[in-house]
Amino acid sequence: MRICVLPGDGIGPEVTAVAVDVLKALPASFSFEHGEIGYGAYEKAGAPLPKETVEKVEAADATLMGAVTTPPNIPGYRSPVVELRRRFDLFVNLRPIKSMPHPTSREGVNFLLVRENTEGLYAGRERVEGDTAITERVITRRGSERILRYAFERARDGGFRTVTVVHKANVLRETCGLFRSVALDVAGDYPQVAMKEMLVDACAMNLISDPSSFEVIVTTNLFGDILGDEAAMLVGGLGLACSANIGAEVAVFEPVHGSAPDIAGRGTANPLASILSARLMLEHLGLAAEAKKVENAVARTLKDTEVTPDLGGSLTTREVGDAVIRHMRNEP
Repeated sequence: MRICVLPGDGIGPEVTAVAVDVLKALPASFSFEHGEIGYGAYEKAGAPLPKETVEKVEAADATLMGAVTTPPNIPGYRSPVVELRRRFDLFVNLRPIKSMPHPTSREGVNFLLVRENTEGLYAGRERVEGDTAITERVITRRGSERILRYAFERARDGGFRTVTVVHKANVLRETCGLFRSVALDVAGDYPQVAMKEMLVDACAMNLISDPSSFEVIVTTNLFGDILGDEAAMLVGGLGLACSANIGAEVAVFEPVHGSAPDIAGRGTANPLASILSARLMLEHLGLAAEAKKVENAVARTLKDTEVTPDLGGSLTTREVGDAVIRHMRNEP
C-alpha cells in the first residue's frame, strides 16, 4: 500500500518518523513517499500546500501527517490542513476517545467524536466592514446529512446504541436549527440506534461529569474542534490524541497536537498520538489485525510507563517508538 507522509513543522518530523518506523515493523507491505506541507514549505516554495504534495496525497492509499505551524500574522496565508480538507472534501473528522492504561486517563471512557469537517465557521467566509469583522457560519443540508449518516452508520456497525447530536439550536436557530432538523430525519433511517440531542454547553459539562454516558457524538465543525480537545484530556491529553480526516476517496491521519516549536529538536516530543493516528489509518485501510497489534503495544508501553516526560516518564521520542516496536514483536 502507498502511504504519503507529510512530516510538517516543529515536532512533526520527529513524531512522524517514529510512527513510520512502527508501520515498517509490521508484517505488512507499505511504500512511503514524503511530501512537504506547512510553514516550512511556504518558506521554501511560497505555498504551505505545494502542488506536488497535493498530487502525492491524491495518488496514495492514505496519508499520515505530522503537525504544521500556521502563523496568524501573514496576509493571505491559509492553513494547509484546512485547505487539504477543502480540496479533497474530507468531510469527516473522527476522533476516538478511549481510556488508556495510564494515571492521566479516566476509566470507562469509550466513544467516538464525529465532527463535520468542511463547513461551519471554518468555511473561510470572512470579511471586514469598517470596524466590524464578520465570519459567516455555513451549514448546508447536504453537509449535515452526510456527516450525520456517517455517525449513525458508525454507531450501527460498531454496536453502539446511541448517537448524541450536539447543537445550539436554541440560539443559532437557522444554522443549528437546520443541523438538528436533518438529524431528526436521518435518525429515522436507523431504528436500531437511538438519537439523543444535547446543547453544546451541556455537552461540554457532561463530558467532564459523566463521559462514560457517551457512545457516538456528532456535531458541527467548531463545536467538534473544541469538544474534541476537551475530551482528549479525559484520556491522557493531546499527547495521545489521534484523528482522521476522511472523504470519499482520500483520507489523512494526524495527531491532534500542534507543531510545538518550543520543544522541536529536543527529542522529548510524545510520539504516541502519531503512532495511534497510524493505527487509525491501518483500521481505515482494512488492516484490523495490524491496527490491533499497534493498539496493544501502545497500551503496554503506557502501562509500563515507557513514556516521554509529559506523561511522567524519562524516555526520548525515539525510545518510546522502540518500546512500542518491542512490544509488537513480543506479542503472542
